[in-house]
Amino acid sequence: VHDIHMEVYGKKNQERLTGKHETAKFNTFKYGVADRGASIRIPRQTEIDQKGYFEDRRPAANCDPYDVTSIIAKTTILNDPYDLDELVEEFHAIE
Repeated sequence: VHDIHMEVYGKKNQERLTGKHETAKFNTFKYGVADRGASIRIPRQTEIDQKGYFEDRRPAANCDPYDVTSIIAKTTILNDPYDLDELVEEFHAIE
């Protein structure tokens, strides 16, 4: 899933996400509480409260925010990162 996300997270992320300067490497997915070196950073207060938000630190400034929001929602809320539900519907329509 990480590779699919990286496809929509903007251009030249290989150059920006080096693993230095508080980023995870381009080809590595990592999450953590209050971890600035992670791909997904969960604020400490979110962990304490067991509710809140997370920061996806991978998208670049040149990304399409609608594409990024869509793929995050599909992966986290809808649990359907590959549009499998849509493919199943298309398959059944053909039958």
